[in-house]
Amino acid sequence: MENKIEIIEKINEKNRLVNELANLIYGSVEIRTQKGKKYIYVHFRDDGLPLTKYVGEYTDDLYNLILNNNIRAKAIKKDLRSLEKELHAAGVVEQDLDEKVALNIDFARKNMVNTIFKQAVLEGIATTYADTETIIEGGKVRDMTATDILKVVNLKHAWELILNKGVITSPTNFALLCDINRLIEQGFYYNAGKLRSTPVSIGGTNWKPELPIESQIRDDLDKLINSKLDIVDKAIELLLYVMKKQIFLDGNKRTAVIIANHLLISHAKGLIAIPNENVDTFRDLLIDYYEGKDEIYIKEFLKNKAYQPL
Repeated sequence: MENKIEIIEKINEKNRLVNELANLIYGSVEIRTQKGKKYIYVHFRDDGLPLTKYVGEYTDDLYNLILNNNIRAKAIKKDLRSLEKELHAAGVVEQDLDEKVALNIDFARKNMVNTIFKQAVLEGIATTYADTETIIEGGKVRDMTATDILKVVNLKHAWELILNKGVITSPTNFALLCDINRLIEQGFYYNAGKLRSTPVSIGGTNWKPELPIESQIRDDLDKLINSKLDIVDKAIELLLYVMKKQIFLDGNKRTAVIIANHLLISHAKGLIAIPNENVDTFRDLLIDYYEGKDEIYIKEFLKNKAYQPL
């Protein structure tokens, strides 16, 4: 029994390190100059693929952060190699990614611009499809506020997190939920990724959610994920649960959509995103759902209008 507990602890530690590494901005630094301004890009590898990511306008602090992250990334990779050797010696061998899950990851990457654009519209972010695409590809846009640009960039980082091989094969759980919100709200709130401790109000209704309790949230999530519901129904329930609980100070709808997609993609069941042409309808249904007036129509809407099977 003691050995089993040790193995579980090592697996949890490995998943934690994989999540931390996926969240780090690190790699070989390139500084590009455009119209007298400097911009930072990093080059790195993900599952053996060479990738380039736009980080932001150059500052000494940002540059030094990346250098420090490179040191931390090296240490994490060393710890991961050590853990993998220990787990392998204990008979725990990581399986190759399921072919259908790999196809779902490709499907999600192919549709990333469209999915993030839909999330942006739902949140009232002032962007166009073209501007969203430009931001995701690391380009510069005009006529958008720095705040809205950062929100799109953060969405991209959150999606990159859940599409990481190590993360997509990890459980859909409370820890991942917090990691997603931390990325989504990075640069906006010091307590991003942590349960809110202050009351919030919802536009369009007098209904107010109770303060979240971590033990209850964990228990609710475990019961939902381990229920006998179909995976698509679970994803819809998960999405609505996170939205209604208002677990975090902000970014709950964005967090809800992404955690629901982690569940779907990890089971090769497609994607879910609220179509921009149906945002007003969804918002009305969501208010009714918050107020306890409807638990049927909104779920039917999500399954028929927002869900995309693989």
